Amino acid sequence: MSSDDSTNAPSAGDSSSSEITPTDSTPTVAGRREAVREKAQQVQVRQSRARLVRRTAWIAGAVVAVAAVAIVVGMTVGGAASKPQLSPDRADQDGFVVMSISSSSADNLASPDDATPAPAAEGEATPTPTATATATPPVQIHVYVDYLSPSAREWQLANEPQLSSWVAKGSATLTYHPVAMLTAKSNGTKYSLRAASAAACVATYAPASFFQFNSDLLKRQPAVDSDGFSDKDLADIASANGTGDEPKKLRECIETEMYASWAKAATERAVAGIDGTDGLSLTGNAMVIVNGEAYQGEMTDPAEFSQFVLTSASGKGAKSATPTPTPSVTP
Repeated sequence: MSSDDSTNAPSAGDSSSSEITPTDSTPTVAGRREAVREKAQQVQVRQSRARLVRRTAWIAGAVVAVAAVAIVVGMTVGGAASKPQLSPDRADQDGFVVMSISSSSADNLASPDDATPAPAAEGEATPTPTATATATPPVQIHVYVDYLSPSAREWQLANEPQLSSWVAKGSATLTYHPVAMLTAKSNGTKYSLRAASAAACVATYAPASFFQFNSDLLKRQPAVDSDGFSDKDLADIASANGTGDEPKKLRECIETEMYASWAKAATERAVAGIDGTDGLSLTGNAMVIVNGEAYQGEMTDPAEFSQFVLTSASGKGAKSATPTPTPSVTP
């Protein structure tokens, strides 16, 4: 070998050699993998934080919604509990006694008792009864009326003249009990309930016009399954029949349905049982009771009802007859 060949040949310990060993690339690959792993961890952390934020926001929203519902329910229940359940002052066993009859109504029917006896001739003695007279107490008539009931309307129209006459002469007491059996038969407007409440308002604030208002509602009765009169219409009808001393309170009472809760409760009480009777209860939407006995006759026949009243009056009079002093002879 020549000296030139020995000079140009690389030595085993020459550090300037350009040959790359397999271990030279290892740090670079490991660094890249570590960077990728770190970046993935950062993304995972961000996603976890986002999920936590969303979950927290959802929970907070649900809590707020529940709290809002609780507040609304609490206000509603509290308002219902604090609202007074008013009852009419003049209600007697959930009924209203007719206190006044207009003269036109009272004069619609004359009876033989209304005839005026002829005066005795001059010098003649006035006839003196020899038999002991008896006093007959007035007949007690109770009418359970639903203002949407056709049978209640028929009975009122047929019997109003003689009812007016009996009350005007004091031979009968007439009590109306407004009920709401047909509340569901007015397209959701609850006309029966509102009309019963309006009747209670009239009995409270304008008792002198109660009989006329009661009669007017039945004469102008809406059809079943119709909307019926509005509260304003009911107030207008009441005003047309007489407002009493407090017209503003009367209108407010009707238009706010002040006695609707009472009318509903009164109806339920009548269905459960009627006081002063032998186990009677309201089973329909019109019922007439005379001296504790239910009338079962034709609602449109005033003669039949009059006979029923006469029979009841005779029976009660015989039990509670009270003798009266015999007048002396008058020359």
